[in-house]
Amino acid sequence: MVSMSHLSILPTVLRDAECLAASLVALGLSPRLGGELKGFGGERRSVALRVTLPDGLCLGWSTASDGSLALVADLQRLSRSADLEAFLARLGRAYAAREALEAAKLHLPDAVVRIGA
Repeated sequence: MVSMSHLSILPTVLRDAECLAASLVALGLSPRLGGELKGFGGERRSVALRVTLPDGLCLGWSTASDGSLALVADLQRLSRSADLEAFLARLGRAYAAREALEAAKLHLPDAVVRIGA
């Protein structure tokens, strides 16, 4: 029997790894740049950014051909996490807010912009 990887790649609309990392930090996590995620059967995928969630699940993001950041994860394990959907929603909101404020800074270069947790 050939074992298949459980790592899956899901497209996202995220494009800025620094903004994503800052959003993860704002949510109380410690993202790491680079590295790889390990899947079932020893499969490994390189990622631009990775984070370990409090329950031990690992998420990563790799740069897709269009420049977006694709989510890399073990969907079988993640599907058992009741909090994952809520976490991804919080992450999406934090990323969007941070991205909007960064865009505003471009139009208002003398403004002081601070983002609280």
